[in-house]
Amino acid sequence: MQWALGPSLRVPEGEADFGAAVYMSGTTFFTLGLGDITPRSTLARAVTVVEAGTGFLFLAAIIAYLPVLYQAFSRREVAISLLDARAGSPPTAGELLFRHAHDPQALADLLRAWERWAAELLESHISYPVLSYFRSQHDNQSWVSSLTAILDTCALVLAGATGHLARQAHLTFAMARHAVIDLTQVLRTAPIPPSADRLPSADLARLRARLARAGATFDDGDDADRTLAKLRGMYEPYVNALAQRLAVELPPWAIETSAADNWQSSAWEARPVADPAWWLDPHTDEE
Repeated sequence: MQWALGPSLRVPEGEADFGAAVYMSGTTFFTLGLGDITPRSTLARAVTVVEAGTGFLFLAAIIAYLPVLYQAFSRREVAISLLDARAGSPPTAGELLFRHAHDPQALADLLRAWERWAAELLESHISYPVLSYFRSQHDNQSWVSSLTAILDTCALVLAGATGHLARQAHLTFAMARHAVIDLTQVLRTAPIPPSADRLPSADLARLRARLARAGATFDDGDDADRTLAKLRGMYEPYVNALAQRLAVELPPWAIETSAADNWQSSAWEARPVADPAWWLDPHTDEE
């Protein structure tokens, strides 16, 4: 812009060429202000002031704005990484319940932590919507899939359990659903029901049977099925819309027993195919 203004710069020697305009703009933008080349017209002075202000805002964004984004991203990803050994890769409700079948108190504590995580996610991603597009370190993990797995878990617990665990599942479900609904509004994405049923009746029966063998028994009557279907309808269209908008996949309700967690594999060795939960209970009678 300074060069386009014509002979509007005062240089100590010779005439102002394009290189002099670039040099003057660089020292102004990065707030050096050496003063050896100065503007001499009113319009050139105005452009110099705007350029200096732009440079100041740029440095302020680097110093203040980007660290805030990174801190919010880091807090979000810590919980997602911790979910790997607790719910599989990708995280699923079936695996999360299976691995906590003998420790319902630990499951309640985990759901309580994810209630707070959902609240922090809502606050940070409404304030900084660009965080929604920041992807996780592994291609089978994302904040959408993790939040969906937690909602699936809460729905299954609410449909077939009572007591302290059901109470915490209710609180976590409410906060997580609040987050996904508000974030679809922030991202201007209307709810879209999944094109295919994520949990057909046959898969649900197999999931309940596996959990029962592990010691986690849930009600499986018609009332429980109706409750589960109602709860799923309250959040699945929203998480599906978020997944389509962010180009990620929703997790299944359960994974194959041969799937391995991310922590069990690396680029330097073959990916294991054993049951990823064997280390939780080596004596578990698996199907």
